[in-house]
Amino acid sequence: MLNALSFDIEDWFQVENLKGAIAAESWDTCDLRVVNNTRKILDLLRRHQTRATFFILGWVAERCPDLVREIAAAGHEIASHGYGHELVYAQTPEEFRRDLRRSKEILEGLTGTVVRGYRAPSFSINPETPWALDVLVDEGFTYDSSVFPTSFHDRYGFSGSSLSPFRFNNGLVEVPLSTIRFGGKNIPAAGGGYFRLFPYPFFRYLAQRINDEGRALVFYLHPWELDPEQPRVPIRHDYRFRHYVNLCKTGRRLDRLLGDFRFGAMGELVTRVGSKVAEAQQKLHG
Repeated sequence: MLNALSFDIEDWFQVENLKGAIAAESWDTCDLRVVNNTRKILDLLRRHQTRATFFILGWVAERCPDLVREIAAAGHEIASHGYGHELVYAQTPEEFRRDLRRSKEILEGLTGTVVRGYRAPSFSINPETPWALDVLVDEGFTYDSSVFPTSFHDRYGFSGSSLSPFRFNNGLVEVPLSTIRFGGKNIPAAGGGYFRLFPYPFFRYLAQRINDEGRALVFYLHPWELDPEQPRVPIRHDYRFRHYVNLCKTGRRLDRLLGDFRFGAMGELVTRVGSKVAEAQQKLHG
């Protein structure tokens, strides 16, 4: 089973949990740690001979162009995480279009390759933002990985979505983040804070169960999650727990995960989904 491996490239001070303490206007004064933390990820991927997709924030790409080129030169897929880490449902369609276009132009200018994939900050595409799907297609994207089919989080969730990759009516392929159906609920099992919170044997069990169901694990992490030395910011206790829990364990756990499962870039999974859809359409009309 080929699983999908992805990293959302943003720095520690750009996370939604810290937004109340660190304004976007002050980002340029913060300690930029994303380069060294992303290189930790690149080293692990090199050791395991594994390709991944890097959803890169345009703000980061603009200030760290050599990092983007380094990721691309290592053979990884470059995709967009937007420019300013604004939640999609907090923007108007035109604001979203400008943010999306700015990011895409920066990334394509640095790599010379077409950017096909997008992931919204904090998975903020939901049933209330159907217009975002058409904007993505208009701007030349062929797949999205922003839908999280769960209702367990206060900031995101698309509980009525399919758990497997699918195609929207406008042709955009969606690769949802992984969940497990348990007790009538979709339990998140995609990485990030869940990967840090759950004991590794339990997370491995969830990942294996997803594979046993015939589904690919769609996994994500952020560079700051491998950085226990990052600055600590006074924030409300639940946000503090979400952001800082088990940062010292993430690197070792990621190393184990890459050894226990087979991973590839998101684009590889999207290509397979597209082929299956084409085959299904051909049989339907044959």
